[in-house]
Amino acid sequence: MARYIARRLVFAAFLIVAVSSLSLVLTRLAPGDFTTEALGLDARRETVEQMRARFGLNKSIAAQYGDWLAAVARLDFGRSLLYDRPVKDLIPERAANTAILAVTALAVATLLGLPLGIVTGSRRGGVIPTVIRSASLVLLSMPPLLTSLFLVFLAARTGWLPIAGMRSAAVPEGGATVDLLRHLIVPAAAIGLPLAAMLERLQAQAMSEVVGEPFVLAAFARGVPRSRVVWRDALKPALKPVASVYGLMVGTLLSGSFAVEVITAWPGLGRLMLDALRARDVYLVAGCAGAGAIFLAFGTLLSDIALALVDPRARE
Repeated sequence: MARYIARRLVFAAFLIVAVSSLSLVLTRLAPGDFTTEALGLDARRETVEQMRARFGLNKSIAAQYGDWLAAVARLDFGRSLLYDRPVKDLIPERAANTAILAVTALAVATLLGLPLGIVTGSRRGGVIPTVIRSASLVLLSMPPLLTSLFLVFLAARTGWLPIAGMRSAAVPEGGATVDLLRHLIVPAAAIGLPLAAMLERLQAQAMSEVVGEPFVLAAFARGVPRSRVVWRDALKPALKPVASVYGLMVGTLLSGSFAVEVITAWPGLGRLMLDALRARDVYLVAGCAGAGAIFLAFGTLLSDIALALVDPRARE
């Protein structure tokens, strides 16, 4: 297992460097730069050239990338052109907010999707499985963008929940945690409900296949209670498909949170990435992409470890 994890860590390091490097190069290749956005099209050429020299944007792409790579080796990820702050100080603040949202959405998806998938997969008919399947199909057909718009509209119409931000302007003493949880409901539900529907469908399909296996049928024939067979004997083999897609779900969390953070004004990594792309802040774009790659690599590693624990053959 140690060798298996070591191989995955090497791949994760390569993924992070490749994604952040490609983001920096592609941002430089696009027409215009930070000076165009900051000074506008009517700025004097001398002023533009002075600003480009100040930020190192007058260098070739290869030279700028080489300087950035050498700085990264010293754990210096550059200085944000937009915020005039080190990238390594900006990224952890926003990444922590995104992590709070992502972990909450993943918990919602797991706690809803897996049990419902076990119920629908172990029962052929009935009203409850039919309702669950129908709700899953509806949620699967709605991307997080539409789900977040619907939930924001619902929260605005009812006034039950805050629709934007991470914290209220005036929070009573000792109520910061409750206020954060109230602000989490709309964005976490917008991301977590479609993921819960996907997990329900995967788990239901896997469970229906495992229930038909000979060892499960033999347990039924011996008179073992159905609930015990389903939740003890059939559950572990049925978790393999879900464990194998958990890493992909982290990528879905990041792409879904990008739109949700913008709509709900959640101060996370997705919103920071959007601001960096608009301003053509090359170092901040590279930093945000690298942080996203870390999320994806970490999720993939957890997925691989979970799959190896559920199915030891995966270690091969």
